[in-house]
Amino acid sequence: MAPPSAISPERASSNHNGDITPSAEVPLEPGISQSKAKVQMPKFPQPPTFADKYAERDYLKGRLAAAFRIFGKYGYDEGVAGHITLRDPVQPDTFWVNPFGVAFSLIKRSDLIQVDHDGNVIDGGDVRLLNSAAFMIHGAIHRSRPDVLCAAHSHSIYGRSFCSLGRKLDMITQDACSFYNDLALYESFNGIVLAEKEGNDIAACLGSKKAALLQNHGLLTVGGSIEAAVFWFISLEKCCQAQLMADAAAGGRGHETVKIHDDDAAFTYKTIGSPMAGYFSAKPLFDVLEKECGGEYMQ
Repeated sequence: MAPPSAISPERASSNHNGDITPSAEVPLEPGISQSKAKVQMPKFPQPPTFADKYAERDYLKGRLAAAFRIFGKYGYDEGVAGHITLRDPVQPDTFWVNPFGVAFSLIKRSDLIQVDHDGNVIDGGDVRLLNSAAFMIHGAIHRSRPDVLCAAHSHSIYGRSFCSLGRKLDMITQDACSFYNDLALYESFNGIVLAEKEGNDIAACLGSKKAALLQNHGLLTVGGSIEAAVFWFISLEKCCQAQLMADAAAGGRGHETVKIHDDDAAFTYKTIGSPMAGYFSAKPLFDVLEKECGGEYMQ
């Protein structure tokens, strides 16, 4: 059941039998009127908007470079594996991606390469090597999901460990509820994704969801903003870690983890699983990265 709202007698109503029906509205603080409460409600930061698509491109490429630095900071790099892509606002049938073989923690805005949907590198930095798997997976996603601005995939340790189990995430924590009915399971592994068919199969499995567990492979997240895709990846990685630990602890005692009821998970998802929740939750990550790097990644 959805968590009940706190009620006060004056907000309750009664029927002809005299039965009290509690209001679903949360009571205001004493002395605060409804109109004043609405005025005082803070506005959450929104993604910036641009009249100039080229200015938008420059800004988003900077955010993408920052996203790679965040992935490097969290240890999501594994040799040359892993990629994050950005749909180009000027040429939406192309995307920007990391050059193959350049460390996440060193990537700058000028290093990114632009790829068309035939797999040709048409612009970018000095290193213009393209990871074929990045093109096969992300190209298919960007073609099939026009709502997706950014897609992220890497071989993070807990994500790939959990993906070896061939099962979906259990709703055992509040954070896991971000992925309630919004997480796909791709139940196949045919080696490194070098074929167009498998890229299309992954995109089809993802469907309209924001994340997927790629069996024997790793995590994949998407978003309508770079920030959301990055936060969903980090959150899903931590949810995998939490479930691996919780399952081990419960199993060692001959017990099972306690699952969140579907109604409660759905209720929680509406608050913490939305695109804006993903965008806003990533803000501290990007703020800290900016402070630590001093904007060096913007070069």
